[in-house]
Amino acid sequence: MTTAQPPAGPPLETPRYGTASLADLGPSVLASLGVAGEPNILGLPDTRRACVLLVDGLGWQALLANRAHAPFLASLVEASTPITAGFPSTTATSLTTVGTGAAPGRHGVFGYQVALPGDGAVFNHLRWTADIDPLTWQPCRTTYERAEAAGVATAYIAASAYEGGGFTRASARGSRYVPADTTTELVVRAEAALTAADRAYLLVYHSELDLLGHLHGVDSPHWRHHLGQVDRLAEQLAAVLPADAVLYVTADHGMVDTDPQGRIDVESDPDLTAGVRVLAGEPRARQVYTRPGAEADVLAAWRERLAGHATVVSRAEAVEAGWFGPPPTVDHELLVRVGDVLAVAHGTTALVAPRRERVESQLVGHHGSLTPQELHVPLLRSGPLSGLGPLG
Repeated sequence: MTTAQPPAGPPLETPRYGTASLADLGPSVLASLGVAGEPNILGLPDTRRACVLLVDGLGWQALLANRAHAPFLASLVEASTPITAGFPSTTATSLTTVGTGAAPGRHGVFGYQVALPGDGAVFNHLRWTADIDPLTWQPCRTTYERAEAAGVATAYIAASAYEGGGFTRASARGSRYVPADTTTELVVRAEAALTAADRAYLLVYHSELDLLGHLHGVDSPHWRHHLGQVDRLAEQLAAVLPADAVLYVTADHGMVDTDPQGRIDVESDPDLTAGVRVLAGEPRARQVYTRPGAEADVLAAWRERLAGHATVVSRAEAVEAGWFGPPPTVDHELLVRVGDVLAVAHGTTALVAPRRERVESQLVGHHGSLTPQELHVPLLRSGPLSGLGPLG
């Protein structure tokens, strides 16, 4: 196959676990609600009711670039600073990070797809396999369980299709699941949940912006016009807040638009398949599981072949760099789920596997890497306390 020209790209960053990340959001919200023992790392103001609107795919940089299409959200930007997702910067990892208040190295959901220990079958977290126990696979107590134990009523408001699924049970167990299949229903259900108890913690999840980014790209009229609908959703949620409530708007990741010239086929190139047992991950964050004794050779080959296109590291190097959380907090028993070799894309590169991942390999927008476009997400605040200085 032809070798793509190395694209110019921004430097990679390390997630800001413990200072300004999605792992710090849940505990900070619980602390603001008076739950004892939860650290308020983000310095959120005290309140009795908190609603978190998590918009799938709403990256900080994309929001800034398109603020004319989102006047309500734009009005909150100046009083905020971005926080980061974790690694990989992808939905399965981020929703679990928010739902547990823990970095990936503690909750064990290491991306879109991983290889199962033992048989090596590829396991997709968003298409849960029935024989994987969610409570065992994701061992951390959730923020919803901790809130309920402290007398704070919780609600997880999202599409009915996700209710009862394995991933929902892994990432959001302990919450009261409230199905809502339209933006209007999201607002109606949130308004009811906010007033149903004396103290409340809600997470409202909206997914369509991410889908449009994947299909058409962030730099597309589809994405921009739907951002306007998201803006209206956030404004409506803010309008139904009780006097003692706060709305936070955040996201699970941003996105990078790719193009056909930036796609590298990593399942057909003989330089990249030698010594490889299983290929998992996703086009912006590949996880490579090697045959016994082949890790060093695979690492060297991937580094040479992808020079200029991706940063390639060993599992140990990724852990030491803090990609999955501060190294002392990483659960090493869970690391067997992570690839022996990791490749995180630069610029507009997509590391595709067109035979096994036909649909994913044709998408325009991708995420998972550690570029600012993918890693930085907003943390916006609206409510009676919204004038209390910058967030993050």
